[in-house]
Amino acid sequence: MFRAFSDPTRLRILHLIRDGEICVCDLVEVLRLPQPTVSRHLSYLRKAALVSTREERSWNFYRLTPARTTFHRKLLDCLGACFNDIPELSADSERAKRLKARGGCCPR
Repeated sequence: MFRAFSDPTRLRILHLIRDGEICVCDLVEVLRLPQPTVSRHLSYLRKAALVSTREERSWNFYRLTPARTTFHRKLLDCLGACFNDIPELSADSERAKRLKARGGCCPR
């Protein structure tokens, strides 16, 4: 699980999905990264049991996996508290808010 936290892109993804479900194409737009890169990181997070996926037609939606243990829950809480101090994550949040206001790229 800790290896999943070692990559800045995976932390950015966790930050964006901690408030709810988001589709891959929205992550691509917010993170400004190629779709294969985002999908590779999502796959890593899924294998670490940190995110789960839901398919709807052609789109995949990702969300945080509910904490299975007290340790898992506390670890996610600690990460959430740290997210507030990282400027790049704040910029991602602002881009995500603007994208959501425009309706995003996927049907909801």
